[in-house]
Amino acid sequence: MTPEDSIAPHPDTWLQHGDHVPGESAVAPPLHLSATFRATDAADFADMASRPRHPRYYTRYGNPTLERVAGLLAGLEAAPAALMTASGMGAISAAVLALVRAGDHVVAQTNHYMGTTRLLGDLLPRFGVAATLVDGTSLAAIEAAIRPQTRLIVVETPVNPTLALTDLAGVAALARARGIVTLADNTFACPLNQQPREHGIDFVVHSATKVLGGHHDLTAGVVMGDADGIERIWDTAIVLGATLSPHDAWLLLRGLRTLGVRVARINASAQRVAEALESLPGVEHVHYPGLPSHPQHALARRQMRGFGGVMAVQVCGGYRETERVMKRLRLFTQAVSLGGVESLAVHAAAMWAGSLDDAALRAAGIAPNLVRLSVGLEHPDDLIADLRDALQAD
Repeated sequence: MTPEDSIAPHPDTWLQHGDHVPGESAVAPPLHLSATFRATDAADFADMASRPRHPRYYTRYGNPTLERVAGLLAGLEAAPAALMTASGMGAISAAVLALVRAGDHVVAQTNHYMGTTRLLGDLLPRFGVAATLVDGTSLAAIEAAIRPQTRLIVVETPVNPTLALTDLAGVAALARARGIVTLADNTFACPLNQQPREHGIDFVVHSATKVLGGHHDLTAGVVMGDADGIERIWDTAIVLGATLSPHDAWLLLRGLRTLGVRVARINASAQRVAEALESLPGVEHVHYPGLPSHPQHALARRQMRGFGGVMAVQVCGGYRETERVMKRLRLFTQAVSLGGVESLAVHAAAMWAGSLDDAALRAAGIAPNLVRLSVGLEHPDDLIADLRDALQAD
């Protein structure tokens, strides 16, 4: 079955049948734990360097379970090919390092996931690649940062942790006119809520640890794009060695079967929680693309099908008052990550303090009173009650 198959027009159907193997009798997919595979003759090894034509011979190069989940995810993002990695940072690092070389220039956002910020700001310059970080909400700022040496534009939308948006179609148009490659981190939205490739973005990455896996029990990453581009990234990925374990790939396959129902429920619950928070005492501001109060709500409606389960809340007071609110939460677990069945909360300034100084925190819009919430599958009324109780003054 392919994503274009007439009997699988909807992502929910694709998620159940898109990885079907003809002749396979098992209903649940098998798990291939082997690190190495038998070769039939010397020619198998001679061909191993040319993917996807190389034979499967070693899990760092290819594994049936990894290939199965990669195909399912590629179809979900309407991409010709996908590559699995051991984490979201494994995916974005392999992609960026494959797409640039010494002397090149990258344009990216001031706000990114912490690991991405360190890749762009610390690692790339060590290898002669310059990066300019600008306000991702401004197409004018992105355009102004482009140089003759610019080879790559990296975006993340909605962005972590402020939920600001980047205009995907606008960035793609700027880049395409100049022959620049684009890469989007789609982790917060997930493919059911947003598909960057339909807006012209070349490559899409996910931390599959988050919404795609959905159960806080695996670590994985994926990069998707055209076949030639993924082949190029694969060449870099096998050298870096960030290989996804077959067991985590199998858990990801299992989690993907329920992605449609999980995302629909989480979208609806998060919308209710965000709307309720706007009227609760003790809340200064709610950042959520699904709210009309979000400054980019119109853009969210244009490029997103759903608004996801993550929001940022500024509580009344400063750092200490925010910490007291965090300690009173009962249903929201204080933990990093997002997109799983359990609701999580993190004090953003406390989490980012280890990676960003005060000036960088201010530049990224991470206020001392900012809390990032990831809504799970608990009943929204209970989550709202938990937040209301936590926000009550001592």
